[in-house]
Amino acid sequence: MRILLLHQFFLDASEGGGSRFNEMTKVWTDKGHEVVVLSGMMHYTAGAKADKYKGKYFVNERLNERLEIIRCHVSESYNSNFLGRLWGYFSFMFSALYAGLFKTNGKFDIILVTSPPLFVGITAMILSLLKRVPYLFEIRDLWPESAIDTGILTNGFIIKLSFWLERIIYKRALLINVLTPAFRQTLIEKKNINPEKIIFIPNASDFGLSDDLMKTFDKEKFKTEKGWQGKFIITYVGAHGVANHLIQLVETAELLKENRDILLLSIGAGMQKEMLMDEAKKRNLTNIIFHPPVSKSEVFQYILASDVGTSILKKVDTFKTIYSNKTFDYMACKKPILMAIDGVSRELVETAKAGIYVEPENPKDFAEKILYYYNSRNKITEQGESGYNFAKLNFDRTNLAIKYLAEMERIIKK
Repeated sequence: MRILLLHQFFLDASEGGGSRFNEMTKVWTDKGHEVVVLSGMMHYTAGAKADKYKGKYFVNERLNERLEIIRCHVSESYNSNFLGRLWGYFSFMFSALYAGLFKTNGKFDIILVTSPPLFVGITAMILSLLKRVPYLFEIRDLWPESAIDTGILTNGFIIKLSFWLERIIYKRALLINVLTPAFRQTLIEKKNINPEKIIFIPNASDFGLSDDLMKTFDKEKFKTEKGWQGKFIITYVGAHGVANHLIQLVETAELLKENRDILLLSIGAGMQKEMLMDEAKKRNLTNIIFHPPVSKSEVFQYILASDVGTSILKKVDTFKTIYSNKTFDYMACKKPILMAIDGVSRELVETAKAGIYVEPENPKDFAEKILYYYNSRNKITEQGESGYNFAKLNFDRTNLAIKYLAEMERIIKK
């Protein structure tokens, strides 16, 4: 099978972030399938293009004989403000369309497109029509709802346009994959999508990486090298944007500053990171560290060196429908989770007995839950093991990648 994947944020090997399709495509190519990826030149947390992309509109990268990545132009205004981000989305929509028409060779069996951004669905629709190939549309986040709820999207015309585009993209897709059960419910009940058109292949844990690393990783040596020896570490990994509302992490650190053993570690980048660092400095906080993003293999070392992981989002209704992808990395590393997201993410950790719920945007509750783990070390091991076993049973990346292949093969035959 030959697959054309449209994913604006397919990671470079050196980048940290959501690596869902990096791992999926590895499984697919290992099984003999060929994948061509149309992706952007700007990471979703980066302030600028990497030097190797500057002044270029397209760059071809081949990871192996069956996996080719065509990096397409994205405006460097992407992380400047909302309008800059919107133009970043549209610039990729056009450049990916050009690449799909003129930079790829041969016939594809299927087009797989993952959103957000929603606008890349337009590229998929046009390529599907011109190449006479079906497309499968994946929803990683309900957009534009999440942008509206977080206050990022306020323009009435753009909101109406987005909902109109969404309806057309869903209608023309042969299948729609959702990453959470709540997405499926929303599509059926609020968007009138035929349930038979929806499949469920969620985010997952990368046990291939975590299991190998756990055999050899020296936690105390790593902490000593970083100057964190003796510290009880709570780690957040992910974007530092409006949707994440990480000011609650700073406020929690302020409540815990008298306990010198506790360290909050925040790894990643985003539009609000400088503001968060300034806030921590203004409050004279030494118990919170803002670390630059690191690659997937490196980030697992930081998680393994931690005592607890945390998943955090702004307190809005739309985020009650999502699974935080880093939750699965914490599970794979046998770390309990402080889940500061209500809804299905809360249900996940409670069902798996893999952590405890923290009320979003409530620093006092956050601090109290951290102290609970600090004083209950046996719970860390117990919940870490429980989360690992639950994820192994339900969210193994390899098993889900194979399931995805089966669904694509099914609609090709259809």
